[in-house]
Amino acid sequence: MKAVIFGLVAAIGLAGMASADPIEGRWRTAPDDNGNTGLIDVVPCGDAYCGTLIEAYDPSGSEMSSPNVGRQIIFDMRPRGSGAYRGRVYSPDRDQTYNSRVQIDGNSLAVRGCVLGICRDGGTWSRVN
Repeated sequence: MKAVIFGLVAAIGLAGMASADPIEGRWRTAPDDNGNTGLIDVVPCGDAYCGTLIEAYDPSGSEMSSPNVGRQIIFDMRPRGSGAYRGRVYSPDRDQTYNSRVQIDGNSLAVRGCVLGICRDGGTWSRVN
């Protein structure tokens, strides 16, 4: 009986892990206007997804101090199907929050956003394992 219960618990746990949304996880941003990149941790936030900057890197790839570490970078990101998401993305180098569209293709996340009619390509982010 214990083996059956353990098997059910294990199966439920594995099913939960397998059903994680593709946007969940850690993403390395494309270089910003200053050549800096960041590591963003994307997690569920209610009925959407949010992402927090957990590490910042200078153009040489060395970890650096940043007042934005710990700051939420992705807000209200919701799936639209076929790897597409819409929400908001904050860009620390421009101190702007963009209404954004992102598209997942395997381990790449293409980011594009607009604010007040001005659109910006946020580059392609890479999944970090």
